[in-house]
Amino acid sequence: MVFFELFAHNPTLIKVAAGHALFLEEDEGEQMYVLATGQADIIVNNRVVETLQHGSIVGEISIVLPGPRSASVVATTDCEFIAIDEKRFQFLVQQTPYFATQVMRVMAERLRKLNQMVTPLEDI
Repeated sequence: MVFFELFAHNPTLIKVAAGHALFLEEDEGEQMYVLATGQADIIVNNRVVETLQHGSIVGEISIVLPGPRSASVVATTDCEFIAIDEKRFQFLVQQTPYFATQVMRVMAERLRKLNQMVTPLEDI
């Protein structure tokens, strides 16, 4: 099963117009999202750290640990996001263990990328 197909039957679509935010850094978060259409940027401290494409997940930290968002997500084109709440997330993890592995992989890749972007103390 293709990763994106896991969300094909989820009716909760969030439309975000180009230039508008899905969520902002420090907003309270309890959901994650899958980008169904369009393109959006993940922004940390006013810096674009990743551009999301069709099938990308975002907000995964808040589904695991609800609280303030660590980044903003801003649509660069008109977008549709599929919202995944905790109940749906738990269902997907139970029914498709591959899904949990993919979410962890995304989190690890983003953490590694952000760590590489941080300037070492001796360079300051």
